[in-house]
Amino acid sequence: MGSLKTHLANGIISLVISLALTVAASADGRDSWDRSELLVAVGISSFLSGFFTSYYAK
Repeated sequence: MGSLKTHLANGIISLVISLALTVAASADGRDSWDRSELLVAVGISSFLSGFFTSYYAK
């Protein structure tokens, strides 16, 4: 398995891509939800997804 640095890098890459796409998709501002809460939820899930996918991938 790879090093911790590799897993963290993959988690961060996933985080950045997911946040950028979420901001772009929610840019119209006509939605009833709070964008900051949405970005926190997306950020946590995308980082963990990228990290653990890298950790468990062969």
